[in-house]
Amino acid sequence: MTSKGQGPILLAGQTASGKSDLALQIAEHVDGVIVNADSMQVYRELQILTARPTLDEMGNIPHELYGHVAAETPWSVGRWLDDMASVLKDIQKQGKRAIITGGTGLYFKALLEGLSPVPEIAPEIREKWRQRASDPDFNLHRVLAERDPEMAGQIRPQDRQRLARALEVIDQTGQSLLYWQQQPDIALLDPDKTTRLVMEIDRDRLYERCNKRFDRMMDRGALDEVEALLNLNLSSTLPVMRALGVRPLAAYLSGNLSKTEAVEKAKAETRQYAKRQSTWIRGNMISWNKVVLKDMKTCAADFFSII
Repeated sequence: MTSKGQGPILLAGQTASGKSDLALQIAEHVDGVIVNADSMQVYRELQILTARPTLDEMGNIPHELYGHVAAETPWSVGRWLDDMASVLKDIQKQGKRAIITGGTGLYFKALLEGLSPVPEIAPEIREKWRQRASDPDFNLHRVLAERDPEMAGQIRPQDRQRLARALEVIDQTGQSLLYWQQQPDIALLDPDKTTRLVMEIDRDRLYERCNKRFDRMMDRGALDEVEALLNLNLSSTLPVMRALGVRPLAAYLSGNLSKTEAVEKAKAETRQYAKRQSTWIRGNMISWNKVVLKDMKTCAADFFSII
């Protein structure tokens, strides 16, 4: 059981699990500020497709680190931590309580355990590996296996972003990314001074929620949002271009998929992501307090009994 003092409240869970609604109820109860821990909800240009709360949905509750980054900016967990450090100080000065919520497991891990102190990568090195990552004929995994077989053994050949990251670190530092990951760093938060909650939801119900939410996104204008994003002519290697639904809807807009096929692919992509999140939660959030999603009123009652 985690500590239940006046420290930050961390609320994690899969996409479409109901975190935003519960975070609002918690914030009202504890005079809190909701802070984003979702790597895609930081991007200004994608509100609908990332399920970023609207102004109406935010109500009178302050929200931080939502939609504050331009799409062409390759935001990282390190930059998010820098933002988070500043926001937490401001919340403390206000005498309020931070409710940090999102579905990006790495953000929570970095928040509680610290981040490996990898040196800054030179722009020309980063661009070189981004370009190679965008070339499907370039075998990144084979190159990494030749230069750093141990690191290559930990990355799927299809995960071109992580492969490019490992290669750019070798180019910049002469050391494996594994070396830097083993270097100690100071965590931003002490786990024992936080209340850690993770949403728990039946898989079938979660998948149903994922499907229904994407239908609502389409009704609200997700297609127009993707078209506007594509009109920026951004590099396909930027993180924002990997947001759930962008690639299938882009394929529809280019005439490579029917609308029905694009929507089904986007829903499947969302369900697969939710499954990966579930795996992460089981492996990395064992000690977190589980809040079972039955209905939101029951969910809130479960939380208040913990706090």
